[in-house]
Amino acid sequence: MLPSLLAVFAHPDDESLLAGGVLAQHAAAGARTAVVTATWAPDSRRAHELADALAVLGAGTPRLLGYNDARNPEAAPGRPRLVDAPLDQAVGHLVAHIRDFKPDVVIGHDALGQLTGHPDHVRTHQITLLAVEAAGLAHLHPEAGPPWQPTALYAATHPESGVGLLGPLLEGVGKAVLAVPDSYVTTSVDVTSWADVKWRAILAHRGEVARKRPLPGILARLPEADRNQIIQTEHFTRLAPGPTKGNPAQLSV
Repeated sequence: MLPSLLAVFAHPDDESLLAGGVLAQHAAAGARTAVVTATWAPDSRRAHELADALAVLGAGTPRLLGYNDARNPEAAPGRPRLVDAPLDQAVGHLVAHIRDFKPDVVIGHDALGQLTGHPDHVRTHQITLLAVEAAGLAHLHPEAGPPWQPTALYAATHPESGVGLLGPLLEGVGKAVLAVPDSYVTTSVDVTSWADVKWRAILAHRGEVARKRPLPGILARLPEADRNQIIQTEHFTRLAPGPTKGNPAQLSV
């Protein structure tokens, strides 16, 4: 049995683009999978599209923190932007989902905020790091339920050698291209067998597919062979949660 997965990403479509293959693979093997999305309101268009994408991936129903997008005030009108929300509040909300779902593994954004460095991606990475540790400590956020410590935390990322076709495509629409050194990647997963499922999940984000600048729209305009080359591999960096035993004598201050 593959481990249960809880994916934590900033926006609807991040889950399909960055970890859709892994989520589909685990769900098909009978593992529990779920997705927490930091922005967009439950009654928004993108939340409904997210529900369709998760149905394709077998990842249950949306779990939305409901914060506003840093760049789109229509995401959750009247709600604070994720980047402006009190950090401890956002961490507490995510801790509640971790303790409720009890995942073996949590996956999320990397420290760069993926290739484009979106501020919501960066903030979600920070919140996830803190929440994974806090979830295992009973004295932190006791209102969120009994403690639960995931055994692993993985950050979805892009190695410099793996940017490939994405680099010029993103630059062509005025976006940044931020990648990590290859040595930063600890796990690369060939999801070719799940590429069709992953692509159908991406297509479920219909509003983004119809636009020119978002990645779903960019991918939709590519030849199938080029698109498959981009989506068939998912890269991750393992970030160990919880305490790690070592030799106290080696520590000097």
